[in-house]
Amino acid sequence: MKIDSHIHFWKYHSVKEAWITDTMKVIQRDFLPNDITPILKANAIEGCIAVQADQSETETHFLLQLADENDFIKGVVGWIDFKIRNLEERLEYFSQFKKLKGFRHIVEAESDADFLLNADFCNGIAKLAKYNFTYDILVSAAQLKTVVTFVEKFPKQAFVIDHLAKPNIKNADFLIWETEIKKIAAYPNVFCKVSGLVTQADWNHWKKEDFDYYLDVVTTAFGIERLLFGSDWPVSLLAASYDQSTTILRDYYSRFSLEEQDAFWGNNGMRFYNI
Repeated sequence: MKIDSHIHFWKYHSVKEAWITDTMKVIQRDFLPNDITPILKANAIEGCIAVQADQSETETHFLLQLADENDFIKGVVGWIDFKIRNLEERLEYFSQFKKLKGFRHIVEAESDADFLLNADFCNGIAKLAKYNFTYDILVSAAQLKTVVTFVEKFPKQAFVIDHLAKPNIKNADFLIWETEIKKIAAYPNVFCKVSGLVTQADWNHWKKEDFDYYLDVVTTAFGIERLLFGSDWPVSLLAASYDQSTTILRDYYSRFSLEEQDAFWGNNGMRFYNI
């Protein structure tokens, strides 16, 4: 089964989605399951993981409702406040939802460069493994040094790096990113989503070859067995159509064996998210 491990859904609201600025008009609207269904079908992709875009438990429930109504949504990565005192109670509550696979916090938006190392936040992360919940790490490349220290604290927690940790592809600024992503890949409990590449490049003038070096680095560092295909739709529409985004990866990974391609396009995602 082919699985897109990173899709967003929202009912657009200018306040709630304030991060969608006027330079992003193409995504200033609702994006719901009916919008992606024909696109997935055309690309022979049978399922997806819905990932939070808003930081609220309301968002988590919104995605779970969509997952209940749409069988192709195989899992949900929601949001929870890891710093609250009754976190154990909330995790116990959310453990009843079989399609809830894990959680994510938008760390890249935090002004504190060491947010991931906050004691209360880390105490919360330490509780996830008990419930078999995963954690998606969303950071910028500038925050990667903190990620190394963070993942080292939790050797039994399943982590996945979103969007290759957002290297600056547009300006080919890869030296620090490459050094740190290789350090992170040394931890066997950390996976990496090959997603969101086009929006890290020049939105209007990217070419397929722009991505080869970054794909080389993560494929060598993590191995094909720890890479997950993800589109980051609809955010990816800022720079490319769904077909264009997937073609970049299809062409690159066509050199691998069929077994390795199956792992990348779906089996790894199913294994990581326990589908």
